[in-house]
Amino acid sequence: MEDKSESLIKSLIKKVKEYPRFSKEEIEKFCWMAVHEHKHGVLPSEYDIREIDEDLYLKLLQKFKSNIHL
Repeated sequence: MEDKSESLIKSLIKKVKEYPRFSKEEIEKFCWMAVHEHKHGVLPSEYDIREIDEDLYLKLLQKFKSNIHL
C-alpha cells in the first residue's frame, strides 16, 4: 500500500499534466501552481504571494525531473 504523500504526488502529477499549455520547459512554474492550488483551493493569481508547502513542491519537482518521460 502506498503512503498518503506518494498518492498525493501522483495526483498532483496528473493535475500538472492537465493544465492548459503545460510545458516541460516550465515545469517549476506548473509544479508551483499545482501545490498552490492544493494548499489554497485555487490557482494563483498573477501576483499571488501566499505561501505554499515548500517540501511538497520540492518532492513534486524532483519526481518530474527524475522521471522526465512522465
